[in-house]
Amino acid sequence: MSISEQAAGIGALADPTRRALYEHVIAQRDAVTRESAAEAIDVPVHVARFQLDRLVELGLLEAEFRRLTGRRGPGAGRPSKLYRRAAGTIAVSLPPRRFDLAGHLLARAIERSADGTPVDVALDEVARAEGDAYGTRLHDDALDDATSESGSAAARTDDADRELDRMGQALAGQGYEPRTAEGRIVLANCPFHDLARAHTDLVCGMNLAYIEGVAGGLGCHRLDAKLQPDAERCCVVIRADAS
Repeated sequence: MSISEQAAGIGALADPTRRALYEHVIAQRDAVTRESAAEAIDVPVHVARFQLDRLVELGLLEAEFRRLTGRRGPGAGRPSKLYRRAAGTIAVSLPPRRFDLAGHLLARAIERSADGTPVDVALDEVARAEGDAYGTRLHDDALDDATSESGSAAARTDDADRELDRMGQALAGQGYEPRTAEGRIVLANCPFHDLARAHTDLVCGMNLAYIEGVAGGLGCHRLDAKLQPDAERCCVVIRADAS
């Protein structure tokens, strides 16, 4: 879910009726019907139905269908539509932050270090592998798209400018806010900003390894990522390899 979609979901709760319905649903131990929700906040059932379905569309609630009588077969009646809290998490941060990704990488590094591998080495390894997996997924999706359009799965030969463009699109999807100009990508936002300020060497090293992994997974072998710290942006700069 994009930040704009998440923001729309959170903004939807500014409506008093919608917020009251959401708060009622999430306070229950089990999924609730539109009728019981309408009764709980004293609104007509058609109003509750509309607002609850809108909350489902926005990703704040989930809907399911279930027969409440326990009866089955002919004559059992139609299943009721029930609502519960959505399983996913919505959190909006501007500029974008990826502390979930950082936490995942750090946890994996700690697990890896149980065999005696230094934590910084383990973090470099897992960050690079995670970035490679992300880049590979994007690369494979692009090949699938090309195959469906042309009937051929042959990989396109990209020059450095195209690689910069592909890398920029990939990192934009992770909240880096890439700016491409003069043969390089500058990342206007660090998704790990607060962590990087407190643990600079560890987190910036993780960041570099992750970005190098993304480039590898994308097949962008003409690009070179380097640490170039700056207080106003991400510590990594990506350049097209002059060679």
